Amino acid sequence: MYISDLPKTESWRANPTTRGWGDDFDCPVGWPVEPAEVNVWHRDFTTAETAFAQQKVAVFDTEAQAVAFADRARQDYIACAHAPQRPGVTATYFDHGVINVEEGATLQGLHTFNSNATERPDYNYLWGVGRDGDTVTLVLWQSYWGDPPVIPWKNTLNTAVKKLY
Repeated sequence: MYISDLPKTESWRANPTTRGWGDDFDCPVGWPVEPAEVNVWHRDFTTAETAFAQQKVAVFDTEAQAVAFADRARQDYIACAHAPQRPGVTATYFDHGVINVEEGATLQGLHTFNSNATERPDYNYLWGVGRDGDTVTLVLWQSYWGDPPVIPWKNTLNTAVKKLY
């Protein structure tokens, strides 16, 4: 994914694409619990203050493995939203729907509110999961500033899945 593929709502910077899952996981309780041991790359994107995005791409030996991983990733995101939170934190899950691209993609979201926080009590997350053949991409966004850019992020996910092959 390129900076130009991201929503124009932010001024993005990007690190180079790197092998592996990366150090950052987007689910507040830790995800993925068991990341696939496959050919994996990631790229981190940041803004000056408020947003972080990441694309992870995993290439599996078989299409069946990719299907299973994409399904598990979607379920893990739902589980993340329903997991116990720290005291004072509430989490609300959102299903932002299906995107008709290649073998399919979905966009999910989470809003957390920390009633104990004096600064930045709200965090928003968008989790895109898309697949083309034996390859899965996870396109992630998070910010503590403003509403999530759902429609622009669907476009970003659509572009990311199209670029898998």
